[in-house]
Amino acid sequence: MKGDLFSSQHMVQPATAAGMTVENAKCLRYTVDGEMLARQGAMVAYRGSLQFERRGQGVGGMLKRAVTGEGLPLMAVRGRGEAWFAHEAQNCFVVEVDPGDEFTVNGRNVLCFDASLSYRIATVKGAGITGGGLFNSVFTGHGRLGLVCDGNPLVIPVSPEDPVYVDTDAIVGWTAGLDTSLHRSQSLGSMLRGGSGEAVQLMLRGQGHVVVRPSEATPHRAQQH
Repeated sequence: MKGDLFSSQHMVQPATAAGMTVENAKCLRYTVDGEMLARQGAMVAYRGSLQFERRGQGVGGMLKRAVTGEGLPLMAVRGRGEAWFAHEAQNCFVVEVDPGDEFTVNGRNVLCFDASLSYRIATVKGAGITGGGLFNSVFTGHGRLGLVCDGNPLVIPVSPEDPVYVDTDAIVGWTAGLDTSLHRSQSLGSMLRGGSGEAVQLMLRGQGHVVVRPSEATPHRAQQH
């Protein structure tokens, strides 16, 4: 068989390392030897002896997702083999989490992660009445975290003297050491007159980095995640 489709650009190569690797801009590969976790429905192909099992978050997690529309429905992948993960052809990235690190991320941007990482749903201070949701996912421990994003994300440094304001529909996540609060960039009178459509942002202050996607969530897309 010939043609561009069967060129080395698209052909899967033998795995060179265990765990998570970037297959291409839209897909991550995970060489499984034991267990890993991924968002439900994200597996697009696999080979080897693997089992997929839905993993619940417990009553608290179920309640939070029902109330806010956020959270992270997971599946455990166990056995030995290779699996490929993707979501709606979004761009894929890998974050290395080291001991002592903490990375807060919107659940809709999580694709897969090492079982060695600890995961919890936490309240996002100041975002309770915004479209961004009240709860985000917080990862700690040591391992790799695979993310998806509409387009190439912006990574913006934050300093105590120079806070960053992010639209709640565009924020992907942020590193430890940042405090969040709600910021209103329009007066009440301006909002009542229609305003600019950018009335409320999440302000991040401290020392760290914030990750922003180059688009806001449309109502249709937001309901899918």
